[in-house]
Amino acid sequence: MKKLDLYICRQISAGFLLVSFSLLAMLWLTQSLRFVEMVTNKGLPLHLFVELTSLLMPRLFSILSPIALFAAVMFVYNRMLADRELVIMQAAGISPLKNAKPVFICGIVLVLFGFYVQNVVIPAAENAFRNLEWEIKNNISHLMFREGEFTSVQNDLTIFVSKHESDGAVTGILLNDERTPDKRVSLSAEKGRILYTEKGPRIILINGVRQEISADGENFSSLKFERYSVDLGNFGNGGVKPASVREKNLWQLLNAQKDTSLSAEDKRKYVVEGHRRLITPWYNLVFGLLACTGLLIGAFNRRGQSKIIACSVTAMIVVQGADLIITNLAGRSLYFLPLLYVNALLPFMICVYLLRFYNPYFFSYFRFKNRTVNHASL
Repeated sequence: MKKLDLYICRQISAGFLLVSFSLLAMLWLTQSLRFVEMVTNKGLPLHLFVELTSLLMPRLFSILSPIALFAAVMFVYNRMLADRELVIMQAAGISPLKNAKPVFICGIVLVLFGFYVQNVVIPAAENAFRNLEWEIKNNISHLMFREGEFTSVQNDLTIFVSKHESDGAVTGILLNDERTPDKRVSLSAEKGRILYTEKGPRIILINGVRQEISADGENFSSLKFERYSVDLGNFGNGGVKPASVREKNLWQLLNAQKDTSLSAEDKRKYVVEGHRRLITPWYNLVFGLLACTGLLIGAFNRRGQSKIIACSVTAMIVVQGADLIITNLAGRSLYFLPLLYVNALLPFMICVYLLRFYNPYFFSYFRFKNRTVNHASL
């Protein structure tokens, strides 16, 4: 029996990995479209593009993991039923609960792994994504200033650079500044570097010439300099965005009610997020049981198990939809918070009860008795 359980676990794991990677690949493509412009128009390096989009994967995995396990379990057990393997196992006296043992094993493993992803991997990934996104949007020396091209930082400020150095500096700089209406300033320098200050980014020019001409063309001046600073204006966000709720640890979320710096709405949001981190991994086991329970307790049909599969899929959608609805309600009032646990535990208890105590002959007896009564009345 252990070898059989191990065989089924391997089949479920293979199916789970296949479905997970397929869904993640599709979602990765859709999410990466948001950052394609940075590659095509702003010259974002490919490795940064891959790193930025990959940091979104842990959050997507936590959402797709229960659905992927549901699909894998449904496929494996339906195929075993179609190949008569489950029929033979049931005829040999193996109960539905024992046949569902591989699902319990895979589900519990994913519950533990999901808890780790929710409380360790996702906060770290969200923090890294936020910092990297800020760096990409504000590091204009690499993303905005493309070699050999004129770049308009603002409507009246254009910069040209010849080359990017490995240390972050730029060489061969030409800057045209027309932000002041009564004059136009042109600067050229051998080398420069972008610095970020509290007031915004500045470019430091080294060994260059500053030329200024008035708007009417009558006054002209030229000045050589060894070091010159130019304010690039209010470019970028000016600072790193504050940490989001997904970056907080579990202790901070569950004790958000004691944080006086948060508004009432943010407190509810933090508390709901904390409890969801405890509940969401549990859906791996729940969805796995929803996929196999109907196939294990249902009557065998040579034409297929389309009705049972449809019922299982419907149950999964109802549980998932109820989770989203209750989450929104709990965000408005924490009185709805216990319903999140009810929605996660009730399907689990129903599945375990059916696998342990369901007896199709009990229902067949009542159906046969009703038919007998109906025939007798006729």
